[in-house]
Amino acid sequence: MIADAARLTDVLKTEARRLGFAMSGACPAVVPPGSQRLADWLAAGYAGEMHYLADRAAAYENPRSILDGVRSVLMLAMVYRTDDPKPAAPGEGRVSRYAWGADYHELIRERLNSLADFLRAGNPEAKVRGVVDTAPLLEGEFAQMAGLGWIGKNTLLLNKQLGSWFFLAALLTDLELQYDGPHVADHCGTCRACLDACPTGAFVAPYVLDARRCISYLTIELRGPIPSELRNGIGDWLFGCDVCQEVCPWNDRGPAAEEPAFQPIDGMNPIRLAELFTLDDEAFRHRFRHTPLWRAKRRGLLRNAAILLGNRPFAPAIESLIRGLNDAEPLVRGASAWALGRYSEPIVAESLAQRQAIETDPDVLAELSG
Repeated sequence: MIADAARLTDVLKTEARRLGFAMSGACPAVVPPGSQRLADWLAAGYAGEMHYLADRAAAYENPRSILDGVRSVLMLAMVYRTDDPKPAAPGEGRVSRYAWGADYHELIRERLNSLADFLRAGNPEAKVRGVVDTAPLLEGEFAQMAGLGWIGKNTLLLNKQLGSWFFLAALLTDLELQYDGPHVADHCGTCRACLDACPTGAFVAPYVLDARRCISYLTIELRGPIPSELRNGIGDWLFGCDVCQEVCPWNDRGPAAEEPAFQPIDGMNPIRLAELFTLDDEAFRHRFRHTPLWRAKRRGLLRNAAILLGNRPFAPAIESLIRGLNDAEPLVRGASAWALGRYSEPIVAESLAQRQAIETDPDVLAELSG
């Protein structure tokens, strides 16, 4: 058994580096300082339809909700920056960089399991659990406590060397580790680049994001129609958004990811929109099941594709939008109807009239009446 906290922490960090984590830092498993900010944020309604956050609000107050008897948290960061984004031509949509490759949840969970096994090998009685992005843990808060960086005005963790192009994960244990000092400095200064660049005005103040206006929320988490007043602001973002990271001066530097699984899958940077309308449920599963885009589901991704084709009309995509107009999913039909309303070709008016004559869903009828 490795009894010395300093030695245990050192060997854990060494193993974490071997497993592909670029940074690691340890902190005590205490109530995070940001728990009250989360409560205030939820009370303001900024979470939108992400009801699971409010449902687990009490669990976020203490990491014991994740692991009973936990004493220490080892925070970890894995870089995902790969190629530069290619411009999206008409008929194409951009995807957030983190989603270009394999599903990071699956890969990082596998690495966390290996790190947990490594810890148990030297400490058979230890309690240990790895989490990545799905458990009620304020990862950014604990990462700052563990010295990995500071939370920027865009609410993301920033590091001088890595910027913000990295995933966070945590290993919780009931063993005592040697704790790193918290990162206390805020290096954003007077910079407002991220706040001013947001296409939908999602930042109500520095360090405060109204998720209901965030393009990532609108294209991934929102299950219903995208509010009409926010559609133009989505621009050419099919899934997620990187604007507040792209403009951040701290992201001008930083290493590229060495992990092969994070390299862009062919046709993901960017995506051709028309071909998405040819995918039935099985084809969608085959193409996206093990990528982050799976979270949006077929109906959500096709809704997004239709909005983009309305924002940037592309005549060769009319046939695809008409297909969407007659999709089995009302969400897809409604978005396609809105998009087609921005085209002037004669076949468009005819198709909209035919759909309106048989449509029964009130949301779709509202889009058709435009």
